[in-house]
Amino acid sequence: MVTFIIPLNLVLDIGNTRVKAALFDGDRIAELKYFGSQDEVWNDIGFIRQARAAMIGSVVNDTGRLADKLSTVFPVYLFSSDTRIPLENLYQSASTLGSDRLAASIGAYVLYPDADVLVVDAGTCIKYNFTNAANQYLGGGISPGLAMRFKALHHYTGKLPLIEPNSETVELIGRDTRHSILSGVIAGSVAEIDGIIARYREQYPGLIAVISGGDSEYLAKQLKSSIFTHQNLVLKGLNHSLNCTNPLP
Repeated sequence: MVTFIIPLNLVLDIGNTRVKAALFDGDRIAELKYFGSQDEVWNDIGFIRQARAAMIGSVVNDTGRLADKLSTVFPVYLFSSDTRIPLENLYQSASTLGSDRLAASIGAYVLYPDADVLVVDAGTCIKYNFTNAANQYLGGGISPGLAMRFKALHHYTGKLPLIEPNSETVELIGRDTRHSILSGVIAGSVAEIDGIIARYREQYPGLIAVISGGDSEYLAKQLKSSIFTHQNLVLKGLNHSLNCTNPLP
């Protein structure tokens, strides 16, 4: 019996705090890993050698060393404003657009083509990315993420402590300093997201709202707006872009 090995795509999302890496079998994530640094990715050679090609999306500048190493194993592509994508990019400063923002919208396009879609990417920053029903990426907004808000309150004040949230219930009325900070940051972020979704829906009544990123599941439970949760939209978008750039034979 002949055994056929299905070639896998390696997709890397290099963020400000960690590296998310996925092996894709078609449109399905076959294996997902998190790394603390780019060196850790290269050291996991057994994981790497399962792939036929790689697409790297990064919000940091220093990716050349890892790309050079991976290119000794298979073709490597860096996601940029020049990458072939299924959306028309109408962002006015396309060269400065973060790879994660555009990739998240491509991931949403794979799930919801030909629709008005707002992607809320809740990670280090909370990013809003809008694609219209003509499959045109227009842009959106960027605001501080949860961890950044907690750190800012601690850093820019003399007495406020650095809060590490857990699974505790966040009450609207904080009755001590800890819970006041939790209320301000969490309830404030939820109100922001709900409010922005509502404003988009005023202009686009059929809008589909999607939330992704590390804080997505935590925030989604508290939102009043109708929203879909898809944890790995950026990875899905990078994978789709790799298939557009280097199609399977």
